[in-house]
Amino acid sequence: MQESELVDDWHAVASRLWIKDNAVTRISPEIIKKELWDPLEKEAFSLRSLAALESLQVLERFLWPNYTEDASNYHVLLLASVVDVKHRANLPVWDHFIDNPQQFSNLFRRILSMSLDSSLSLSSKLTLLSFIILSIVIWHNIHENSVREKHLEKSPGLRKAWRAASRRFEAADDTTKARIRFERGWLFSMLVDFLKRLNDIQLSQTGNLTYCQRSLELLIDLNSQLPTRRYLNVLLLDLNIVPLITISPMYGNKNNALLRDLVALFRHFVYFPIDENASHQSKTQAAHTLQSQALAELQRTALKHFKDKLTVLALSNYGSLNQRDELESHLSSLSEDELDQFCQLIGIRTEYPVESLVSLTKKSLLEIITSKYERRKPLEEVVTGLECLPTETSLYDPALLRNESYDGSTPLAVPKLNLQYLSLNDFLWRSFLLHRAEAFFEIRSDLEGVVRRMRPRSGRNTSSLEFGGFSRMGLPISKPAVIDVAPAKVGSPYPAYVRAEVILDVSRLGDTNRIEWDSLRPGDAVFLLAVKADDQHRNLNGQSQRSEDQGWRISNIRTAEIFQVLDDNGRGLRDPHGTQVNGFTSRPRQRRLLIDLDKRAYKADIEASTKDNVDIYAALNVLVRRKGRENNFKSILETMQGLTASGVNLPTWLQEVFLGYGDPNSARYTQLPNKIKSLDFRDTFLDWQHLSKSFPGRILEPIGEEPGSFDPPYVLQPFNDPPTATNSNPSKKRRRDQVEAAQPSPGAIKVSTYHLPNRGPYPMDNPKQNRVRFTASQISAIFSGTQPGLSIVVGPPGTGKTDVATQIINLLYHNFPSERILLVAHSNQALNQLFEKIIALDIDPRHLLRLGHGEEDLDRSSTQGSSYSKAGRVESFLENRDQYLSEVHRLAQSIGAEGAHGNSCETASYFHSVHIAPRWAKYWDHAHSASATQSSIVSSFPFHAYFSNAPVPSLFPEDASTAELVQIASGCEHHISVIFKELELIRPFELLRRPVDRANHLLATSARVVAMTSTHAAMNRRTIADLGFHYSSLVMEEAAQITELESFIPCVMQNPDARTGELALKRAVLVGDHLQNSPVIQNVAFDSFANLGQSLFLRLIRLGAPVITLDAQGRCRPSLAELFKWRYASTTPLTDLPMTSTSSEFLAANTGFKHDYQFINVPEYQGQGEREPSPHYIQNLGEAEYAVALYQYMRLLGYHARSISILATYAGQRDLIRDVLTHRCKGNALFGLPRTVSTVDKYQGEQNDYIILSLVRSRSVGYLRDPRRLTVALSRARLGLYILGRRDLWDTCSELAPAMQHFNARPGELEVVTGEVFPSARLLREPIEADKTATIAGVEHMGVYVFEMTRAKIESLGGEAVVNGMAMATEETVVGEGAEEEEVVEGEGVIAAEADEDDPLHEHIGGHFV
Repeated sequence: MQESELVDDWHAVASRLWIKDNAVTRISPEIIKKELWDPLEKEAFSLRSLAALESLQVLERFLWPNYTEDASNYHVLLLASVVDVKHRANLPVWDHFIDNPQQFSNLFRRILSMSLDSSLSLSSKLTLLSFIILSIVIWHNIHENSVREKHLEKSPGLRKAWRAASRRFEAADDTTKARIRFERGWLFSMLVDFLKRLNDIQLSQTGNLTYCQRSLELLIDLNSQLPTRRYLNVLLLDLNIVPLITISPMYGNKNNALLRDLVALFRHFVYFPIDENASHQSKTQAAHTLQSQALAELQRTALKHFKDKLTVLALSNYGSLNQRDELESHLSSLSEDELDQFCQLIGIRTEYPVESLVSLTKKSLLEIITSKYERRKPLEEVVTGLECLPTETSLYDPALLRNESYDGSTPLAVPKLNLQYLSLNDFLWRSFLLHRAEAFFEIRSDLEGVVRRMRPRSGRNTSSLEFGGFSRMGLPISKPAVIDVAPAKVGSPYPAYVRAEVILDVSRLGDTNRIEWDSLRPGDAVFLLAVKADDQHRNLNGQSQRSEDQGWRISNIRTAEIFQVLDDNGRGLRDPHGTQVNGFTSRPRQRRLLIDLDKRAYKADIEASTKDNVDIYAALNVLVRRKGRENNFKSILETMQGLTASGVNLPTWLQEVFLGYGDPNSARYTQLPNKIKSLDFRDTFLDWQHLSKSFPGRILEPIGEEPGSFDPPYVLQPFNDPPTATNSNPSKKRRRDQVEAAQPSPGAIKVSTYHLPNRGPYPMDNPKQNRVRFTASQISAIFSGTQPGLSIVVGPPGTGKTDVATQIINLLYHNFPSERILLVAHSNQALNQLFEKIIALDIDPRHLLRLGHGEEDLDRSSTQGSSYSKAGRVESFLENRDQYLSEVHRLAQSIGAEGAHGNSCETASYFHSVHIAPRWAKYWDHAHSASATQSSIVSSFPFHAYFSNAPVPSLFPEDASTAELVQIASGCEHHISVIFKELELIRPFELLRRPVDRANHLLATSARVVAMTSTHAAMNRRTIADLGFHYSSLVMEEAAQITELESFIPCVMQNPDARTGELALKRAVLVGDHLQNSPVIQNVAFDSFANLGQSLFLRLIRLGAPVITLDAQGRCRPSLAELFKWRYASTTPLTDLPMTSTSSEFLAANTGFKHDYQFINVPEYQGQGEREPSPHYIQNLGEAEYAVALYQYMRLLGYHARSISILATYAGQRDLIRDVLTHRCKGNALFGLPRTVSTVDKYQGEQNDYIILSLVRSRSVGYLRDPRRLTVALSRARLGLYILGRRDLWDTCSELAPAMQHFNARPGELEVVTGEVFPSARLLREPIEADKTATIAGVEHMGVYVFEMTRAKIESLGGEAVVNGMAMATEETVVGEGAEEEEVVEGEGVIAAEADEDDPLHEHIGGHFV
């Protein structure tokens, strides 16, 4: 059946049962079976049919509303099936059940009961395994009371819970007792059934294998989170579940690779060294002590009961006994019966239900004992032993390849990022494995893409290889020459380094491409490949390649790091000498790369070549580089390894909240003892009315001699009561529900003020002032962010979260001058936007430092031309030195002090102490004496000559009072003192000569606000921490777009205090919006299955941590805000600032448009809608043409190009739009190019007046079903939003229904207003005469309309009525494959997209309109 026919059939069923009249109709169980179950059963519950039903909202509008206690099993199974489909599509699931918890409880019990129903098919049982919850009552299944008592003795809390469960059972009626018995025995019964399936070789292997895999996934999920692990792991250890799995026939089948990998992951969590009751990981030494105690008990039992056979075991040292082979050799002397008795004596279960098919032989008993007592590698040792540099073995690991074909039908053997973690090392271990796999997946994809474009083929000599293609990122090479192998360092088995030389032929490269190769820097990773011809079209591991005509394979991969790039003559490229012929520099022919090979792989290769006489390095024939922003994997992985090995901890106040335990409110400032009692809010409040409205419900109590209201600045004392006691056991409801952070506890806020000191007579001395009138919610966020603890600020679009973050930084900078602030953002773009606003505040530029490679993109107009990188800051310090020394020289001249006082910082310091300080002391003695008069204060001032150039009529006005004169003199002293203070800070840069020493000193001592991206932090954590960098505050912008790992690393960018072991971090402010885009993960499996795209920001919110939601937007018209306000209705409703209803730009209509927003239906163009020339590279020519024509229409009306952005939902469409723009508009003075052409994902955090959005898809909605992306798309426009798409398709998407309701209230065809020129004098709500409007019917009509307007425009300007490049592209448009994303440079008419073989130019061929 065709896809369209299938959808039509299910749409007909939906129309009969639940779509009609938008009402839910009660349906009998017979109808559910006939209309839904039977057709699905005939199709074997195909995923296509279930997905079609899910898209028709069968769960939300039919199955769940019709569920009752009497619902049939078919109904329950259908519910579980649709939930599974939603989970596979990574769509919200549990939100649909929140409103009816009682019914959900009943549904859950039904699923538990049905999961043990032997009459159900195996496929039906598979859909029921994800609805599980555990409690202590399962301990009734432990085989001996003594074993249970041993565990109960470990914690009084456990014994209390056990007694409570027993009392609850004894007091229950018969029905409740039956339910409790079922709950007690459910998991045990499931485990028995699981063991049966592992051991029964008669069962069908395919379905049975999948069931066992899903069961293992369930057990791993339950055992990897502390609340369920506390009870489950005791039962698993009692059942000896891990050794029983490893001796089962199913595990023994080597074809069941996924099952074996899942068992390895399961084993890791079962034996994870953690004290479940104390909720902390056992240290290596503590784990060793527990292991030794267990072995001592084993030896005592052996000596007491089996002295004749186990005397050697009893006298052996622990180091030998914890080795599997040694222990097994000792125990093998016992018979099967003796082993059984020995197991009972040491507390190991030996009896199992008959249904489990477990038969304990001697081999089984030995496996159980050795599994219990063998030594396991510490987690730190496991992580450190994993390689960070890929080889062909790691890149083509079958487990990694298996992930690529993930469709949700089977689990994956990878750890998940959950809501809770067992320990910080557990979190780091999971993150390391996932990020390593993600990095290796991207590397392999890039390497294969480069080789594919190089088109290798067999040469005339079958043993040779030729390359018929070209790639910018790869070049053929000959065998690398190993030139130096350094001896191993002490304690290391590997060489210190292995240096090799590679010759690159660059004679045929274009200048641009050659410069890219010359730009390789020391430390950059490159990849050496051995590419071979392969007539079988197979790669190394037997996996079929994607290309049918591929006749090559990558047999070996070695990673290296650049040490140096040399020219033809072996000189460094920075060497000024060059080869010149007749005054011209000759074209380079070669580049010599000195590289450091992977020392681990090299040692293994040398050992293998000695054994097999195979030289891998002789076969290496291709060198591949990657783009810098994608090639930082090694540094990040090594950072994770280092953190795991160091056993790093978070600050005490944050650690439990991060792990997901305890009260999620405990890290908020209201619960901490070190609250800031008094804080100077400086320029935060503009006036008393602003202050009063910022704290609704609070009383403002002026203190001191000030009147009832007074002008800023304000110093607030908000706390009157002691901190509220923290509830260590919050209710489930509080954990489940979102906790909205409230204002500080009711009570009076004491307010005081002070007079701003005179800072000098020059304009530069005046402080910069804030001009933003913050709302009450913004003030709440600023208040919380300046206090110790964790602050989470949710900022919907346009609510000013960047302004909030900068004001927090401003207040922290001034209130805590001895502390430093670390500022982190996801992208360079967001960091630069934040940094530009910080520069505009009253923060000394010498205290600002911007690390990373995005600093060059800072707007120089907003930074006064200064550079804020390390080199730029050092240069700025030295430039300031010259200016300040010249001022010292002028000051010396003004007082007649002879000498070279302005030669250096040292001489200036001497000059200050000998000449300046005594003069000030003498002057103040007189000014403060009782005999001082106004005239004497002025006449005795010693620096009249120096301040003679001050831009004031008179330094000391004649009508000034004595107090005012003293203030003016004090300001002059401040101005002079700043000069010498600055020189004292600059002095180390004068003494330090090496640039690296100066830069390190800047970071370690001078910079107080340090900004970097999360990626830069992850790459350079160890370097920065080892420099002695310490900070007290962390402000993280775009926190919802940063992965958990990249959120964690900025929290530990410093070394702990040597005495206390605590980090100096006092506060962490996370600013973001979890309802917009999440972190981008390339591998779908890791995103949807392992939750690698989960951000710390979102996880903390899901855990119930208190948040502050900014609730007023000032970005766009209120009508445009309605398109995305519904996303925030369930938390804090989003309102509009008054300016959006009063400002002239928001009141004026959009010139030439009847509506300020429209969803314009774009039908098939030239017989087709979307197309996919390469995987995930989706284009829609009709929408691209319409978008460009609409842009041209706006430009012809007079709109500024810089005020228009064109967005697309796919990179392929973005590239197509760029090409159409290049063909139609580039170089044309009438049009030019728009400010930005980008994808929606890349445009988060940006805004523009007018947005043209192409949705691209015409067959299925695709990833835009995720409302987070739609929120970004709908919230970028300030004044006008015009969306192009297939309207009937988007109407069927339930997730987008609230937004579509607004669009559907307006026509689906563009309505324009004639006779208008930008800017329009028409108001937005002003009626329009009917004869002044026109409707554009489709792409062709829009093209003709714009063509005629253009011709008329040219004629009016006196030009010819021939319009070149105005033709619509035809079906012959050439579409490039696999175009890479390029950044769009802001600025009118500028789009940076370099053409290359990765991003070929799409040629548009067309004729004039007919």
